[in-house]
Amino acid sequence: MCNKKNISAFYGVLLIVCFSFLAFLVAELDFIKRLSFSPLIVGLLIGMVYANTFRSRLPQSWFPGLKFCSKQILRLGIILYGFRLTFQQVLEVGLSAIVVDCIVVGGTLLLGIIVGKLLKMDKETVLLTSTGSAICGAAAVLGAEPVVKAEPHKTTVAVTTVVIFGTLSMFLYPILYRIGLFDLGVNEMAIYTGSTLHEVAHVIGAGNAMDPMGDVGIADTATITKMIRVILLAPVLLIMSVCLSRGKASAQNSAKTKITIPWFALLFLVAIGVNSLLRECVPADVMTAAAGAINSFDTFLLTMAMTALGADTSFDKFKKAGAKPFYLAAIIYVWLMVGGYLLAKYLVPLLA
Repeated sequence: MCNKKNISAFYGVLLIVCFSFLAFLVAELDFIKRLSFSPLIVGLLIGMVYANTFRSRLPQSWFPGLKFCSKQILRLGIILYGFRLTFQQVLEVGLSAIVVDCIVVGGTLLLGIIVGKLLKMDKETVLLTSTGSAICGAAAVLGAEPVVKAEPHKTTVAVTTVVIFGTLSMFLYPILYRIGLFDLGVNEMAIYTGSTLHEVAHVIGAGNAMDPMGDVGIADTATITKMIRVILLAPVLLIMSVCLSRGKASAQNSAKTKITIPWFALLFLVAIGVNSLLRECVPADVMTAAAGAINSFDTFLLTMAMTALGADTSFDKFKKAGAKPFYLAAIIYVWLMVGGYLLAKYLVPLLA
């Protein structure tokens, strides 16, 4: 039985692999290149088309394979993304990205709690939605779930809202940047993107769309900024656990709460460290060839993750999100766009 389940899940992975190859082929079309759509974005679109057309015909036994791509494959892709970066680049991002991230995360959580009370929403949905918007999307929602101890459908609602608004931003940011509506420099735009978009994959997708050839390093700086937010998940969950425990009965206060730590973020830093050391002791031509191979493989993994994410974004989930959670996520989204923009425009230059 176990082997049959594994084989069925493999078919789901194979389906995403095929879609990802298709995404690479489509991304090479001249029309798509003129739009600056990377394979990641093309893969997401292919996944969304599939989710709203033929997904219902997919055997249920294949679904674990799709989930594997959107979770484990994504984390592996983020870890390998570290081989594109060095600690020297991290130092270049510097204090400004850390300060902006802390303000964005703290402000988002505080705003979410206040708005949730005004809308008279249950605290579980409020905390899950706010945490997902503040830190790293669906991964943060799932990380907060054992702390908040929410019902499964509330977790689904929270994940839906961050997927909707994160996906919207991934397309909207590059467009507004290209037409000049975002009056930001390259570094400010990268920090703005990394500090306000929901999912890590969304940040990479938007960064690649704004700088498809990597000439100015928007994707790299945005990803580093985003990973700082991801690392903030651990202290946020610890603080949340303490605050929730104080509001419960004494019997519940003594219960242990499992904290989910994003280990892939730490391995991402390890990959940066390894890359930094190798570039100091390995011949440049050898390192360039090796980095090119790793980066190509990593781009394919990230395309798989984005395609799987799109394949789970059906219009039914938009309806299931409900009115109040959508209002909450929308208000937070406005804060992220406007507040994040003001921080990037005025605070980042002061801290640079």
